[in-house]
Amino acid sequence: MAQTDIQTYLEQGKQALAHGQGREAAIAYAHAAQIEPDNPLVHLGLAEANLALGAYDIVRMACQKTQELAPDGPMHDLAQALLDLLDRRYDQALQQTDAAIKNDPANAYAHALRAYLLRMTHQDYDAGLARSRASRLSFGGTFENCFPPVEPIYANGYAGRLTGFASSAKTPAGGDQAELMQPLPKQQQSEQIPPWSRPNSMQRRMIRTRFWLSQNPRFLTSILIGLNVLAYFIVALMAHEFIDLSDQNGLQTLVNMGAQVNSLITHGQYWRLFTAMFLHFSIFHIGLNMLSLFFVGIFAEVFYGKWRYLVIYLVSGVIGGLAVYISLGTNNAVTVSAGASGAIAGIFGATGAFFIVNRRALGPAGNAMLGQWLFWLLFNVVFNIYDTGLAWQDHLGGLIAGVLLGIILLPPLRRRTRRV
Repeated sequence: MAQTDIQTYLEQGKQALAHGQGREAAIAYAHAAQIEPDNPLVHLGLAEANLALGAYDIVRMACQKTQELAPDGPMHDLAQALLDLLDRRYDQALQQTDAAIKNDPANAYAHALRAYLLRMTHQDYDAGLARSRASRLSFGGTFENCFPPVEPIYANGYAGRLTGFASSAKTPAGGDQAELMQPLPKQQQSEQIPPWSRPNSMQRRMIRTRFWLSQNPRFLTSILIGLNVLAYFIVALMAHEFIDLSDQNGLQTLVNMGAQVNSLITHGQYWRLFTAMFLHFSIFHIGLNMLSLFFVGIFAEVFYGKWRYLVIYLVSGVIGGLAVYISLGTNNAVTVSAGASGAIAGIFGATGAFFIVNRRALGPAGNAMLGQWLFWLLFNVVFNIYDTGLAWQDHLGGLIAGVLLGIILLPPLRRRTRRV
């Protein structure tokens, strides 16, 4: 039971830091310390939380305790990075952070720390990429106020004092306080930044776009829903029927727009396997599918990232269509198939694969989510059995494809689990 509790507190601490809640993170890690006082993860978490609170003496003690309990490895490296940060040895801190990320690439906090250190060493482009990475790994966390305020750069290469730092900063010999307050000319500031680290306008747009996407986890799901709804209304306008497209005129319009007809695919119209997943037979058909995609899509989009999610959606939809093509006969010219069911079943399968692979790392919450997933799986199986109008082959093909793709495309960052 204690093992489960400490995992819960560690996860609460990580989530609190990701959302800039240093006090809540410190409380969670303090509870974990009471359960297992010799766990290096706990002391590292205390260091991270107290850095956000500005309690730098506690940060030093917690980092030293972490290194004592973990003589090597990513926790030792990250603790050393925090110590170097306190002493303003940003280059050394960045090296230690890179070493920690190399051994534990799933650590969102380490990427956020890397973004901060890159910014402190004037590598703004790479800092933006690291910040975006940290946000994606923490499911939209910004790590606001987790690190000391960024120092302005002053003349003679000296930086201003970080508010509340325990270490002292002396005025350079022969220097004047007013001289420290004079900023460098823009040309000299630019020369301090390596040319390869100066982002151009396109790179800046890329950074802003990637960060915006990481802050909008349902962006791609909304795009897919919009495309399906748009396609339905276009077909409905052409067929002059908005409720049900199952009559002869509606079916002919669907076929003309790209619905799946096996005999046409056999004669070379392979693209129908793709276009059919964006077409639907009725307002009820598309409504049910889009509602399902809205609820299940956000999980897969967050777990896998947008591009893997898109691959799973499209490939599962095509494989679902292939399952219908093979099972109904390659020369079947009577049956018209359409719908996003195969693609959505693939997303559902990939989400289940994520829960299954990570069930131990997710703890009790993971078991609960896996239980819900199994319930809805059984519900859909029963629904398919009793509704003879549904193409169960499409659902089954898409589901199997989604599970396999989910395992294959599961980000390496998600496969790593920590022992507590």
